[in-house]
Amino acid sequence: MSENSTPSPKEIADQLKKRVIGQTEALQEMSIALSKKLAGLSVGNLLMIGSSGTGKTTVMRAVEGYLAARPHLALRSTVVRMHANVLGEEAVKGHSGEAVLRRLLDRAREQLGPETGVETLLSQAQNGIVFVDEVDKIRSHISGEPHTTGIRAQEALLTLIENEAVPFTLPAWAGGKMLTVDSSGILFVCGGAFEGLYDSVFDRVTVGKDRGALKPVTTVEDGMVTEKLVFQLRDWLKSEDLFDYGMSPQFLSRFDAVVLLADLTVDELIRIFLETPDSGYQQARSFFESRGMHLVLSPDAVRRVATEAARENRLGARALKEVFRRVIRHFEFDPKPNGPDGSLLLDLQEVEEALRPG
Repeated sequence: MSENSTPSPKEIADQLKKRVIGQTEALQEMSIALSKKLAGLSVGNLLMIGSSGTGKTTVMRAVEGYLAARPHLALRSTVVRMHANVLGEEAVKGHSGEAVLRRLLDRAREQLGPETGVETLLSQAQNGIVFVDEVDKIRSHISGEPHTTGIRAQEALLTLIENEAVPFTLPAWAGGKMLTVDSSGILFVCGGAFEGLYDSVFDRVTVGKDRGALKPVTTVEDGMVTEKLVFQLRDWLKSEDLFDYGMSPQFLSRFDAVVLLADLTVDELIRIFLETPDSGYQQARSFFESRGMHLVLSPDAVRRVATEAARENRLGARALKEVFRRVIRHFEFDPKPNGPDGSLLLDLQEVEEALRPG
């Protein structure tokens, strides 16, 4: 691929996979959108729904890293990341839309340099990508009560998403005058855990208005035949569930794709534990290396950590650090090698002892 060509969705996905483990569907949708965006084509917005620790923020960071490593692509689209709560706070002041545009303009200035003309910076900002994290925090109601901040934030984002003429006051360094900005070229990618959505949909299909829709399946485990309910949110989620959660129909209609991130499997958790640079395992290795020791975990020990983490309900990769912390803290407190060449060897027995209750 030449520097002037646009990478295909598959080429982008192959690169993002180096930073994101699992979540094939999310990476495919993101790669398609990004390829279209980089080609200057019209592209729909994305909404990612996934439990804490499934990789929503990791996907966002992977896209940022992918573009940052390729300046010829980064200059085609400015990328910013914002927390939905920040938009909510700005919405109360009536400036939520301006906060997004101002962040894009500031980022474009960082990319292109402070000597760049305002018109060029605005053009770059108007074709940016905005990641809105924890978008579920701007729901329109909480516990049955109206959530004014969320309502206003949704309305402000909706204005940016659908309007081609948004009033915007330039920052002081750009002259401070009022302009009308075309925001139709901005790609919005929103993500959230939507805590409680899983339970509300499960209740709907088991004890609620769609009671009986979820049928038990027969399984054989350890020679025993049993019946159990196998529930996957992606199989049962409806738009009405998101409306009931507090996302307005007008807001949701502006997203071409709603992507549900799957809970991570034990094998995926093992890869995250061993391969990602900020995992608890890699951090512990660095610590012991600073003490002149080499940390080694057996395959059985690693799988036991991942299996325990998988039991933490809907915490995903975040559970790995908590579980491994329980295993490693004793050894970090008083580092002593127990193997050849000053190594610290942890097998299944040491992990079992550390995770044993009490």
